[in-house]
Formats: sequence, structure tokens, C-alpha cells
Amino acid sequence: MEQQLEEIREQQKASWNKFSPGWKKWDALMMDFLKPMGDEIIYLLNPKTSDIVLDIAAGTGEPGLTIASLVTNGKVVITDLSDDMLEIARENALLRGITNIETKACDVCELPFEDNTFDAISCRFGFMFFPDMLLAAKEMVRVLKPGGRIATSVWNGPEKNFWITAAMGTINRNMELPPPPPGSPGMFRCAKDGLIADLFQQAGLKNTKQVEITGKLNSKTADNYWNLMTEVAAPIVAALSKADDAMKAKIKKEVFEAIHQKYPDGNVQIDSSALVIYGEK
Repeated sequence: MEQQLEEIREQQKASWNKFSPGWKKWDALMMDFLKPMGDEIIYLLNPKTSDIVLDIAAGTGEPGLTIASLVTNGKVVITDLSDDMLEIARENALLRGITNIETKACDVCELPFEDNTFDAISCRFGFMFFPDMLLAAKEMVRVLKPGGRIATSVWNGPEKNFWITAAMGTINRNMELPPPPPGSPGMFRCAKDGLIADLFQQAGLKNTKQVEITGKLNSKTADNYWNLMTEVAAPIVAALSKADDAMKAKIKKEVFEAIHQKYPDGNVQIDSSALVIYGEK
């Protein structure tokens, strides 16, 4: 792996390990938020009871744990860059009595599995972080059995995802942050219509399709929203770490104002939109 990609991978691993306590704290809310996308991935994969499934960039364990509850005579290998996130996934499996899983800390660009191992692969919100997305897709195809299915989700554009732009847009308005290099990992890197489907085809997949799935972040209050985003969202935390106290207070005030303007009744359920993409080997 090129040195630059290696550096990105190591930074991401450190970041996810660092933020794992926040993800554990907010797991119930985040999993409720991301469930519609996971449900669509599972629907498209249509796992059979004896399937061997790979869940990539699984974080705290979804949708891999739900898939494991369906493949009662099979198993799910749950992978992530971060050992600390996988520790939470194992705890979640234990709490739910799910035993047909394995966890493996690994990089999607160097999957430690034989060719033609898995019947299906799920990857919910992983592609935007992969340093080399085409290499990642090719690795997935390599370990997928002929006839196997892949489904992934990526975020749609910022105009449909107020749950991230409420905070990040306010930060960008107030702070002169350098724009990331084109194509570098980021929330909306994969939002372009057809981008992942084209990538899948380049990697050798066929019968690709894309659907839009909407959801809501049911944070209930602006306070909950702010605390969640400043404990799980690495780009927001990184940006705020560069701000002095006065600037942080100004940003927080403006975020609360934006939330209250959009949800004047105080019931903060923030819209989201994602694309779910499917392909077959």
C-alpha cells in the first residue's frame, strides 16, 4: 500500500479507537438512526439461512449482528479497522445472545480471507472512508463467491442531510478550514449519483442497482444533538479543537438556533438521505 494511503489508514484507526466510547454511549440512538439503511442492505442481500456473510466497516456490529440472527445455519464475520469498536460489537452480540459471529480487525484494502469465501458482503457507510475505493471494491469481489451479492450504503448530498450540515455547515461558516484534497475521505465523497455503481462495475460486479433510503435522527432535543455530534463525529471534533472558547460558544449558539428554527416545536427529528447500492459477482 502506498505510504500516503497507509498514513490515512493509521489515522483512521486511531480516530475510531479514540471515538469508540462515544459510539458506545450513543449506540442505541445511532443504530436506530442507521437502521433503515441496514434494513435495505439486508433486503437486497436476501441472506439464506446457511450463508457465510462478511460485514465490512461494521463499527459496533450492525448490520452484521442482525444478519447473523437470520443466517442461523451460517455465520457472519464482522470486520472493522478499530479493535475498540469491535469490542463493542462483541458486547452487543453477547447481550443479544448471538453466537454465530467472528470479529476481525483488518483493512478492507487487504482482506485476510481466501478468494471466493463469502456468499454475501454488507458494508454500511464504509466506502467514504476507504483511502482507495476501487481497490476496496476489488478486494470485496475477490473474497465473494461467484453469484455472491454485495450491498453498501453511502450518504447522499449535503442538501438532504441536515443532521450533519447543521453542525458542519455552521463550523465552515465561522472557521476558515482548508478544504480537503479532492477525492479524500469525507462524508459526502460518494454522494454523486451512480459513483458507487460505476465503481462496482469497474471491480467486476454486474446487475448493479441503486436506491435512495431516507431516515431520521431522533435526537429529541438540540442538546442531545449537540452532545451526540461532538462525541461521535470526528470531523466536527477535529474542527472544534482548532477553535478558541469564544468561537466554540458562537458555533454552539448558531447550531442551536438553526435546530430551533427548523424544529420550532422542540421535537428534533432530523432528516437524512442515503444511497444503497447493490451488485452481484
